[in-house]
Amino acid sequence: MPESQIISRTDTHTVLRTATSAQVNVPNTLPILPIRNIVVFPGTVMPLNIGRPRSKALLDEVMPGDKIIGVLTQRNSNIDDPSADDLYQTGVICVILKLFKLPDQNQSIIVHGIARFRVKGLVRSDPFMLGNIEIIEDAAVDNKDIEALAASVRVQANRVIELSPNTPDEAQQVLAGITAPSNLADFLAANVNADTAEKQAMLEELNVEHRLRLVAAKLATQLDVLETQAKIQGQVKETIDKNQRRYYLQEQLKAIRKELGEGDQSGASDTDTLREKLVAAKLPPVAMKEAERELGRLESLPSASPEYSVIRTYLQIMSELPWSAETVDKLDLKEARGILDRDHHGLDKVKKRIIEYLAVRKLREQAALAEREAAAKKKKGKKDAATEAETAALTQDANKNADNDFGGAILCLVGPPGVGKTSLGKSIAESMGRKFVRVALGGVRDEADIRGHRRTYIGSMPGRIISELRKAGTRNPVVLLDEIDKLGNDFRGDPASALLEVLDPAQNHTFTDHYLDVPFDLSKVLFIATANSMDPVPGPLRDRMEVISLPGYTATDKLYIAKRYLVPRQLHANGLDKKQVKFSDAALREIIESYTREAGVRNLERNIGAVARNIAAEIVSGDAKSVTVEPERVRTVLGTQRFEPELASRTAVPGVATGMAYTPYGGEILFIEATRMAGKGGIILTGQIGDVMKESATAAFSLLRSRAESLGVDAKLFAESDIHIHVPAGAVPKDGPSAGVAMFTALASLMTNRPVRHDVAMTGEITLRGLVLPIGGLKEKTLAARQAGIKEVIAPKRNEKDLADIPDEVRKTLKFNFVENVDQALAIALVPQKPARSASSNGSRTDGTRAKPKLAAAR
Repeated sequence: MPESQIISRTDTHTVLRTATSAQVNVPNTLPILPIRNIVVFPGTVMPLNIGRPRSKALLDEVMPGDKIIGVLTQRNSNIDDPSADDLYQTGVICVILKLFKLPDQNQSIIVHGIARFRVKGLVRSDPFMLGNIEIIEDAAVDNKDIEALAASVRVQANRVIELSPNTPDEAQQVLAGITAPSNLADFLAANVNADTAEKQAMLEELNVEHRLRLVAAKLATQLDVLETQAKIQGQVKETIDKNQRRYYLQEQLKAIRKELGEGDQSGASDTDTLREKLVAAKLPPVAMKEAERELGRLESLPSASPEYSVIRTYLQIMSELPWSAETVDKLDLKEARGILDRDHHGLDKVKKRIIEYLAVRKLREQAALAEREAAAKKKKGKKDAATEAETAALTQDANKNADNDFGGAILCLVGPPGVGKTSLGKSIAESMGRKFVRVALGGVRDEADIRGHRRTYIGSMPGRIISELRKAGTRNPVVLLDEIDKLGNDFRGDPASALLEVLDPAQNHTFTDHYLDVPFDLSKVLFIATANSMDPVPGPLRDRMEVISLPGYTATDKLYIAKRYLVPRQLHANGLDKKQVKFSDAALREIIESYTREAGVRNLERNIGAVARNIAAEIVSGDAKSVTVEPERVRTVLGTQRFEPELASRTAVPGVATGMAYTPYGGEILFIEATRMAGKGGIILTGQIGDVMKESATAAFSLLRSRAESLGVDAKLFAESDIHIHVPAGAVPKDGPSAGVAMFTALASLMTNRPVRHDVAMTGEITLRGLVLPIGGLKEKTLAARQAGIKEVIAPKRNEKDLADIPDEVRKTLKFNFVENVDQALAIALVPQKPARSASSNGSRTDGTRAKPKLAAAR
């Protein structure tokens, strides 16, 4: 029979007969208990925890009486004080069997569900919910179909009980004692793996057949998972049995060999060897504690276990890391300066910074030594100096107490390619007596490359920083983070963010690699980063570094570098010597001026190598024994000149001005071209220019229109013409505000029909008031202008302070004009006005423009 059956209904009560033939009078107005994350079914006995004030008030009311309550499940379990709208409308009438009071002032009850009910409305909400209810019964079913379905579900349930490891032994007996299909459906629905919403749907389903089908579907899913788990566990058990048998046989074999006197009796085990290495490595207490824990695990595992090799590799890496090993710094300033000058020409700022650091370290040691000697004298009461052992201990203490290298700053060398950033790192390491490590960051997109992979992954290894320190074998090498501006990020993480801890002197003494999972002290490492441009570097990372710019070389610098460094290196690389090949200064200048146009010397060395290889082939073939390279030989080997002066032809017509630009690869000149055509006063911008540069062009055009009268330009021309501004090399992206002066000059040249001087280049940002604002990269821009044959430079007045950074030879060959407004720039840049050949009485010229008065700057 069903779990409960309605005998009679009245206006105040409904009489139920339970499965035990007992009669229960259920009032039509019933206290409502909201519950979370659980659904009670008729016929089931469940414990419920009571902790909310309204629920406690309900128990205080019903426990002295008939102990009958209505239980409803919340739709959202996160709501602590639910209203009627927050509850499902269908629940179960329960009888409270027992009440327990818990030590934390909460309560627990055990309830027995007897019938489904539906809430018709709430009578009140405080101090607990009281609602009008209606008891509902299962819908009528066809006994023939339902019995077959119930038998199938019973088989599924028995199979799930067999495969579930934590199911009580009495579960199958309880299941066998349930005969009614409705009771079977409710019992299984209460115990099947399903979420709250799915169980509520089963409770609300009054058709027993449909309810059984819902239960069957969930049982099928659960059974599939359990069978898969059982299959996997069987395979694992079989593997473990094989490994245990193998281990047992290996131990027997060892014992037999020991009895026979075979094998190495004195050899230590893996764990003993690793423990000795770890002790010798002098790990910090935290790291040693982790290593000891892993050693304990290793000893308990058979050598054939897959985890054995993982733990052994981890301990091997831990023992090989330089936890305490470090080199002693050279503090001879003259020797350090000699090494830096030997390997690099110029770069005075960087060399000065290295010497300053070494000087500070030397003074620190001297001060610490004086303190130690004074303490020793006071303690011993003698005037003798500190002993040799005390001096050594003092030096070690000074190193321990020293701040991070370079006074807490990380050097970042920024400059175009080929100026010697990477090779400078090697020279710094040699000058300090430290080992050199290079970490290439170009194209790194995975955060694990910096921090390593966790040991849970197959084939996991430490990150690049820890790996390189392991190879170096010292805790204080010079680590060059090459191409830090080429870092990327994607779904695998942001490596630039992972570098924040590495390059922060306040944090890197506790750097934690994911593989090691213990802190490693990086405070002794001298980090030097390199970049072509700081724009792609995130602000927080840039803030942790001291940026030192390495500008491009002048032609004289390149000639010196080629003679002293590049030619000897290429002769050696191609099997030649100084007696066989000699490069004349004229030949080197020919390569520098006609075959390379770069800030660095990389292409220069490449071209020198090409000439050297040609001569090597000639010498080997017997055509010559020694060769002096002249410009003619250079042109024969390298072919047609790649770079020729083109300023005069490019700026011979009005509307063309020469600007100066700064790129991550050095300075360069660019031409601003403007032309006018019939139109309606529009402006066209081409040349793949960015948004900032487009705004500069628009500002220049508006400024020109506002000054049309003072420049002698008929205002009607703007309304009847379209202006087209183009920046050649259209395939190259360009952006920035520093071309504003050049754009304004090109437009003024076009509209006044006066060409721009071909030997003048200009740079500067403009405002709508005509002011010229400062720009960056003046040194790089002027170097490029000089190489292109420029004689005069127009720059903002506020950049005059940067003149000190420009080499003397450039200052001597270039004339600098520092201007405050565009009128001063036009007075210098435009070719002087020629007298008009004919003019009408109203002052008009034959070209359609008005006669131009003097410029404002000339008044």
